[in-house]
Amino acid sequence: MSKDEEYLMIPQKWEISYYHSVGKVATRFFNELKNRRIMGTKCPRCKRVLVPPWSFCEQCFIALDEWVQVGETGTIETFTICYEKFTGLPDPPYTIGGVKLEGADTSFVHFIGGVDLSDPDKALEKIKVGIKVKAVWREKREGNILDIKYFEPI
Repeated sequence: MSKDEEYLMIPQKWEISYYHSVGKVATRFFNELKNRRIMGTKCPRCKRVLVPPWSFCEQCFIALDEWVQVGETGTIETFTICYEKFTGLPDPPYTIGGVKLEGADTSFVHFIGGVDLSDPDKALEKIKVGIKVKAVWREKREGNILDIKYFEPI
């Protein structure tokens, strides 16, 4: 082939089933969610509590092995209301937000729920940066992030 010719491109789809190990820290985090406990790790140097937990402090570069329970309530720090379909996410509309839980120093990204999103202007009256929210738990928990259905405005 000369450099002026293009190769034919044929669209394909490749689906592979596999298991992904989430590691020691996320395993404990998810197992704690089964028992309705939201846990974070605390840095012994800067004293920040990271939720979701990390195995090391990205500011101090030291290992974290102290676990602390944080509250089920927090404050919305950022959010977006999605009205378009994204692969792997629920059918729209839905809201995703960064929630700083009581006792944590980092935001926890999760769904914000319990608000009618059919009218964006009305939704924005109820979902705002700075409002308090609380975790709404699934009745049957399985040890994954969706054990918390969403965070609901208080």
